[in-house]
Amino acid sequence: MTGRAVVGAPEDTAAPAPTRWLAWLLVTGGAIGLLAAFTLTVERFALLEDPSYTPSCSINPVLSCGSVMTTPQAEVFGFPNPLLGIAGFAVVTVLGVVLLAGAVLPRWFWLVTQAGVTLGAVFVHWLIFQSLYRIDALCPYCMVVWAVMIPVFWYTTLRTLTHRVRTAPTWWRGAVRTLAGYHGVVLTAWYLLIVVLILQRFWLYWTSL
Repeated sequence: MTGRAVVGAPEDTAAPAPTRWLAWLLVTGGAIGLLAAFTLTVERFALLEDPSYTPSCSINPVLSCGSVMTTPQAEVFGFPNPLLGIAGFAVVTVLGVVLLAGAVLPRWFWLVTQAGVTLGAVFVHWLIFQSLYRIDALCPYCMVVWAVMIPVFWYTTLRTLTHRVRTAPTWWRGAVRTLAGYHGVVLTAWYLLIVVLILQRFWLYWTSL
């Protein structure tokens, strides 16, 4: 993820290279997230049918889907969270396919997409906090969802910013150009911060292995 995003494209047109690159990201990230969410859903229903069932992603006291699935945080809206993932990542995947097919989407659609991925990113980071500091366990399949949601949000947001930069103040245009120029650095730092938080939170366990 080292290519530079194009800044300054007109609001109602899309720069071909970045849009196609984003399309592949949405297809790949959406498919991976959909598979992880589907697997989590299957495991969740298996656990509901048999409380003694050990999910395939329950590896040790820290990497334990079973510990996460049985918490209130796993059903924030009254049903298993992975069902949201199935719906959301299915939409993301289809959006990527539509873009690869050459469709030019209206501005309102991109605004709705931006709102959707923003809510998804907020929810994912809330779940990260809950896993680390409330549940005290990590769900491997959930971590896959975290890993794909972050770049989907980040690059969709960059696309939104760069396609509206011409009408923005000078200082804003400079900030967007900086973000676009160092998009890979920002993403890497984002991942590293989460890794550091995980290592710090479960350091006693890691060092006891």
